[in-house]
Amino acid sequence: MAHPVDVHVGQKLKQIRTLRRHSQTDIAQRLGLSFQQIQKYEIGSNRIAASRLFELAQIFDVSPAYFFEGVNGANDSEVTPCNTSTTISKALAAIEDETVKTRIVTFIEDISGMAVGRQG
Repeated sequence: MAHPVDVHVGQKLKQIRTLRRHSQTDIAQRLGLSFQQIQKYEIGSNRIAASRLFELAQIFDVSPAYFFEGVNGANDSEVTPCNTSTTISKALAAIEDETVKTRIVTFIEDISGMAVGRQG
């Protein structure tokens, strides 16, 4: 049975991969792996080695700590689910109209405060 932290890290990998619009094959090729290995990472059935996690962080231009965001620090075996983020990522990826997708992303950035320096 997969450890909850491995499952969480895999979910974070899938989340950022989907948000950045990369396929499992794209990431696998950059790492010299098969897409099946990326699938196993994403479901948590295979652990991601620290060196591989570092490479993934470089590919996505995030801190390695990104993959652990949401893990409950009080008990490492408990993981805070990121179902809302995953659901939003999947829904956004399913939108085919790029103009609509861009408007939604802009809206989310505006209400989250991420677009502070952007002129509207």
